[in-house]
Order: sequence, then structure tokens, then C-alpha cells
Amino acid sequence: MTDARPLILGGGVTPFGRHRDGAHWRDWVRRAGADALADAGLEVADIDAVVVASESDFLSLQVNPGPVVLDEIGLAGRPVVRVEGGGASGGLALREGMAQIMAGMARRVLVVGFEAAAGHLDPGGVQLVYGLSFDAEVDGMAGATAVALYALSIAEHMAHYGTTVEQIAHISVKNHGNAVGNPWAHKPMTITIDDVLTSPMVATPYRRLDCSLASDGAAAIVLAHPDAAPKAVRARSRITGSGVGSDFARLGDRAQRHAFRAKRRAAETAYAMAGIEDAAHDIDVAEVCDPFTGAEIQSLEALGLASPGGAAPALADGAFNRDGRLPVNLSGGLMGQGGAPGATGIAQAVTMDRLLGGRYRDAAVGNDFRRGLVDVHGGVGTLAAVHVLERVEP
Repeated sequence: MTDARPLILGGGVTPFGRHRDGAHWRDWVRRAGADALADAGLEVADIDAVVVASESDFLSLQVNPGPVVLDEIGLAGRPVVRVEGGGASGGLALREGMAQIMAGMARRVLVVGFEAAAGHLDPGGVQLVYGLSFDAEVDGMAGATAVALYALSIAEHMAHYGTTVEQIAHISVKNHGNAVGNPWAHKPMTITIDDVLTSPMVATPYRRLDCSLASDGAAAIVLAHPDAAPKAVRARSRITGSGVGSDFARLGDRAQRHAFRAKRRAAETAYAMAGIEDAAHDIDVAEVCDPFTGAEIQSLEALGLASPGGAAPALADGAFNRDGRLPVNLSGGLMGQGGAPGATGIAQAVTMDRLLGGRYRDAAVGNDFRRGLVDVHGGVGTLAAVHVLERVEP
């Protein structure tokens, strides 16, 4: 019996950034979808179903965007499902596409994500929307912001493990630097630890260069059942594991406010499906959710890629640099590439497919990766989606 876990046939990503040139999310979706189909060597007629990820109608000003996305790509009439889960939206859409294929409901699925998170509203408006993505009545309407809640979480981590601001600053330096040469990146920069530590304070301990940027952008990826991959198309990777986990919506209700337990649960499920027993040994490369520098530390530990309290010292020692034992966020992550929530998890998968297939755009990056991980979450690690991708040998 054929293993129904889907192959990745191709993908496309529009550059993340702040688009104030008159471009619309419809334009980005149309381009990302066309690029994904071209990369896969397919036509629109080859697609059975579509999954659309978009975090917020407040950002897109489009209720029920699924049919509109179909119109733009030329797929009107196909089944479409819209997925929303805050910052995890793109990863959840990836899982939905995978589920449809494994359940036999579709043979080839186009997964598309987009967000107009930067050029549409002013920063105050975006901050308000994101505040409402926690518990709106208890947190958002009381004035709690994303940066304040994340700052409280990492402050407890620092108190628990002795994590320092200097260690955390390594993430900003690494991820902004990795984005240099990434044509999709919103904020590629070569910076130093001192640059991070002297940037303006936002919410202790986070400074401006500890924070990722809200971005506009779109991404698309083509998934297919192994029996539905055209013989002329060589798949380079497949999704072998998928997991989703959740935690209390309110940070104060959690027993461990410094730990991303939802992500731990999602990772355990994905690893079990992929047959992984020791993630730190078995994962070769990872794209990890980093809306704030400390969130990458918390994610690495929740994912089992570092021991509890061990991620910060390992980062400072270069373990997760591009030439380290386990490169993390070679794209630049949310720090460098940017954060367009509906598109982020899908863009991660496109990047990972290219890393595993030896066709990543940056020639300085090694190409001997066999197994990779992609990870996104919404809230303060409240809803997490984790996927394992593996290289398909020719």
C-alpha cells in the first residue's frame, strides 16, 4: 500500500515587505500561485482543491477570501477551505492540505497563504488587531500588546534559567544576517550584538532589534499524493510528520509561562508520525518561529532541538548558525525575512523543500540536508503547528 504522506511538487513566494506601491494582496496571491504551479510543472487544471490561509479579515478587508483567491489563480469552481490560526495560519493550512490528500479527498492540493499586515494599516492599527488575537476581552481590550506578553514570558525564562540579553541578541544578529541575499526578505541586515543592545527599548527585555516586522506577502505550495505526481515532475521532498498543539489562551493561566507547551505537544505528534526519536540528532535544518528573539530560544527548547535552558548558551556558541551543527532560520526567519502570518508557514515549507533538494538560492548554504523541520505558532506559543520534511532521493 502506498504511503499517502504528500510530496511537495513546487512552491512560490512573493517578497515580504511593506508594499505601498499600490500592489494588492490579490496581486501577491496570483503571483505566488502561478510561481508554485510553474515550479511544479503543472497547470491549473491539474489542481483538485485549494486551501487558503489568512490570519485576519481586519488586515485584508476581505471576509471569505477563499473564492476570491480561486478567481485570481484561475481555479473558480474548485473546493476551497480557509484556515485561520493567528501566526500559525500557514502551518495549519499545510496540515489541512496534507490531511485532504491522506484522507483521499484530493490528489493534488494548492496551499496558498497571504497577509496584508504592513502597508494597509498604520502601526497602531496593526498592534490593536494583534492584541485582539490573544483573549480579546481580557488581554487585548485591556491594552496588553504582543510585545508585552512575549516580554513577560521570556523574562520568566531568564529568571528560571539565567538567560541573558546578550545571549538573546545573538538571534537578531544571526537571523538578520541570514536574510542577506534572500530576495524574499523584508529586513536583511548585517548587525552586531551591540547594535541590538543599544537599540530603543520596547518592552523589557525586548528592544527594537529583538522584534520582528509585520509584513505583506504571499506564498503557495503544491502537495500531491505520491501516486498523483506526474512522471515528468521530480519531487525533492515530502511531508512525513505533522502535529498541532494548544495551550491556555491567557498567559497567566499557564503553570509554566516561560515554556511553549503547545509546541512541545505539536512536535511530539509530528516526530511520532515521522519516526523521529531524537530530534536534536535527527533534524538537520530548521525554520523556527521567531516573532521575538527570545521566542526562538523558547521554540528550540519546546521542539527538543535544545535542552530546557540550553538553547541560549548553544546559540551564543554558534550551534544554530549556518555553519553550526543545526542551522536554524537560514531564510532569516520572521526577524529577517519578515512575518506575513498567513504566508509564513507556507514560505517556510517552500524554503525547506529547496534546502532539502539542494536548490536553495544562497550558494553559501550547504546542501547535504536530509531532514528538516518547519514551525509556526499563534499567540505566545498558544497554538502551534510543526511539520517534518524529508528529502526524496532521485
